[in-house]
Amino acid sequence: MKTRPNKPWLRRQSTHAAGVVLPAICALTAFVGVGLGLLVVQGAHPAPGTGLLQVDTIGSADSPAKAADSERTSLAPELEVASASEETITILEERPVDATPSDIRYFDGRPIRPVKTISMIVTAYSPDARSCAPFDDGITASGLSVMTNGGSLIAADKRFKFGTLLSVPGYNNNLPTPVLDRGGAIKGNRLDVLYPTHSIARKWGRQRVDVVVWEYIDG
Repeated sequence: MKTRPNKPWLRRQSTHAAGVVLPAICALTAFVGVGLGLLVVQGAHPAPGTGLLQVDTIGSADSPAKAADSERTSLAPELEVASASEETITILEERPVDATPSDIRYFDGRPIRPVKTISMIVTAYSPDARSCAPFDDGITASGLSVMTNGGSLIAADKRFKFGTLLSVPGYNNNLPTPVLDRGGAIKGNRLDVLYPTHSIARKWGRQRVDVVVWEYIDG
């Protein structure tokens, strides 16, 4: 039987190849691991005063998109609080009224009935310059005189159309009174009731009351 010649160089070559391939695989694995690590912690920085690593998000912290998001975040709470507050007043503090025949009243000869009550903040104003400048010409936003309805009228937000009848406890003998005016600060659940002079208006102050909203029965 023919003896296979001894080839020590072949064994050395195989050993050398393994020695090259294995470190290369390890190096590739380490490179991939480092790459993934960088991908995860990109944008990380030491948390102030802690020495710990704080990770923000993937991407540059100085990007315009992130800066814009920061601005929106800083403004959002104020907007949300304002919206929530107005929504709470509008929804939770409106109560329907089950009108009976004894609740029917008349305004300008037409029958009216109460439909709901709304908790509102009510202030007062006068038709002079101290309350209305530069619109102290005696004409309301509806185009009617401040003396309409005997000088008893209400300024309200646009949610109330001109001519809407409201009764405010303590004002105009609690009688249904028309909305005929607007006001720059009269938004949402705010009303302004008209008094003939500034001194009388100041005595009213600022009150939260349950305002009754009326509707015409005959349409």
